[in-house]
Amino acid sequence: MARLGINQYGKAQTHLVRVYREGPQHDLRDLTVSVALAGAFEAVHVDGDNSAVLATDTQKNTVYAFAREHPVGTPEAFAAKLARHFLGGAVTRARVEAREATWTRLNDHAFTQSDRAVRVGVAVAEGDRLWFAGGIEGLVVLKTTHSEFHGFPRDRYTTLRETTDRVLATEVSARWRHDGEADFDAVRDALLDAFAGHHSLSLQQTLYAMGSAVVEACPPVDEIRLSMPNKHHFVVDLSPFGLENEHEVFHADDRPYGLIEAAVLRDRAPDPGPLWDPYPLL
Repeated sequence: MARLGINQYGKAQTHLVRVYREGPQHDLRDLTVSVALAGAFEAVHVDGDNSAVLATDTQKNTVYAFAREHPVGTPEAFAAKLARHFLGGAVTRARVEAREATWTRLNDHAFTQSDRAVRVGVAVAEGDRLWFAGGIEGLVVLKTTHSEFHGFPRDRYTTLRETTDRVLATEVSARWRHDGEADFDAVRDALLDAFAGHHSLSLQQTLYAMGSAVVEACPPVDEIRLSMPNKHHFVVDLSPFGLENEHEVFHADDRPYGLIEAAVLRDRAPDPGPLWDPYPLL
């Protein structure tokens, strides 16, 4: 006999651009919003009964309407408004993720998008409770020294040389759970300051230092999860051309890459509830 397991559905990646035209200087917000609803949906899966299903097209329209009817605010705040709205009927849990692309002002009404980093806000509503997560993706950082890697095991397949001076580069993806009051800029600054100031013996050590800096500098943050690929930079052998290369010319290799991931928690951090539940399921 078959039975239905964990399930959810929703509208993914509704791209919303909101222009505020209050006065001669316009403001611009650029968000991509994804909704995932869970609850009593066995009938639609097993019997094809759609009576409890809020159409995903309706969810998309709701996102656009809310952007007109309510201040967007932070991505978490906008996600929370939507998540609370979707609760009810067959829906017992609503997860909304809002990803914001950053635009830099050129003049009163012109902008450029030069920063690859994307801000993320997540809200999960269930009953009368809300859980919040902030995040950032595409935060590319590099330092040209104060990074080492040595003392690792060697076997017949090991060719990597030990080094006491290397380029360290990564693209930070992070999520942090908080009480709804975490300052995004404070978290981002803590990550960047820790990366720049930390003398690294491994990317794992640097990841932990960055996560610890956020927990120490930002009291609303209970946990931060980081995913950091090692963007390898290898010194090019220029000796065939009669040239020396004292860590000045590198080959930047984008794949394969080491991927370092870990969570850093505040001591006695509260339970995360459903915030980290699988999304998407696969």
